[in-house]
Amino acid sequence: MITKNLTSIFAALADPTRRAILERLALGEASAGQLAEPFGISKPAISKHLKVLENANLIVRKKDAQWHRFQLQSDSLKLASDWIARYRQFWEDQFDALADYLNKNI
Repeated sequence: MITKNLTSIFAALADPTRRAILERLALGEASAGQLAEPFGISKPAISKHLKVLENANLIVRKKDAQWHRFQLQSDSLKLASDWIARYRQFWEDQFDALADYLNKNI
């Protein structure tokens, strides 16, 4: 389950438009129209981006009468961040070991 979630999260984050949408939503909730404004893309295109982000649980849609507002969902970002942190620690340990080796052998 976690692997499937990570796959959809990283696939969603792979697109620069979707990352920009998340950056905007970090400032607060917004409508689809507000999110589409800076990109100059069609409503169907922004809808597709929003659907990918929703499916990855990176955003949530709130219905307010006929308006749809979107909000950042931080749990999925934390899941991705935690996964990356494990590998960051691995590589930091590897680089520390290399530095120790080089310092002893130079």
